[in-house]
Amino acid sequence: MSDTIYTIATWLIPLVIAIVFHEVAHGWVARAFGDPTAARLGRLTLNPIRHVDPIGTVALPLLLAVTGAPVFGWAKPVPVVAARLRHPRWQMMLVALAGPGINLLLALLAAIGLAIIAGSGAAPADATTAFIGRNLLNFLLINVFLAIFNLIPLPPFDGGHVVEGLLPRSAVPGWQKLARFGFPLLIILLLVLPAILPQADIVARAVVPIVRAVAGGFLSLAGVAI
Repeated sequence: MSDTIYTIATWLIPLVIAIVFHEVAHGWVARAFGDPTAARLGRLTLNPIRHVDPIGTVALPLLLAVTGAPVFGWAKPVPVVAARLRHPRWQMMLVALAGPGINLLLALLAAIGLAIIAGSGAAPADATTAFIGRNLLNFLLINVFLAIFNLIPLPPFDGGHVVEGLLPRSAVPGWQKLARFGFPLLIILLLVLPAILPQADIVARAVVPIVRAVAGGFLSLAGVAI
C-alpha cells in the first residue's frame, strides 16, 4: 500500500464516521425534543451517502491528508427547526451540544480500543494491527478536534447556538443576523485572518492546544502512550 493511499485510508475513514455521527446526533436529540424534520427527510441514518458533502467530506479532507495538514471537514448539516422543539431556547443548546458530545464519546471509545490493542500482546509491526491502531488513533484525534472546533462560540459553529441560548432575549435577533453570514465568517476566521495576521489564528492558538490536552487525557486514562 503506497504512503498516499495508506494516509487517505487512515484519515478519511475515521473522519467520515466522526462527522456522520456528529450530524446524526443533532437530529437524534432534536427528534427527542419534538422536531421530526431530520427523521422525515431520511437524515437519521448512519449511511454516509446521505450526509456526504463533496467538498467538506471528500475533497478538502483528502487534500489536507495528502499535504500533511491537520485534517478536518464537514457533512451536510442535519436540518433542525427550533420552533418545533418543545422548549426551543434551551433545547436548541442541547441539540447543538449533541454533536460535540457524541464526538467526545467516540474519542473515549477509540482510546479504549487502543488500550485493548496495547494489552493484547499483538506485535506493533504486524500490518493489520498497525493499520487498526492508526485508524483508532486518528479517529480519537479527529473526534476531539471536531468536538472542540465546533464549540467555538461563533456562528455557524455549535458553540454559536449555545451562545444564542445564553444571550438576553433582546440580543438574539442581532446574533441571528450575524449567523446569516456564517460561511463567509468561517472562511475569514480560518483562512483569511490567519494569512494576514498569523497571531490571530484561532485554530492554532486556541483550538489545537485544547485538542492536545483533551486527547492526551483520553490516552492517559486508557493507559496508552504515544
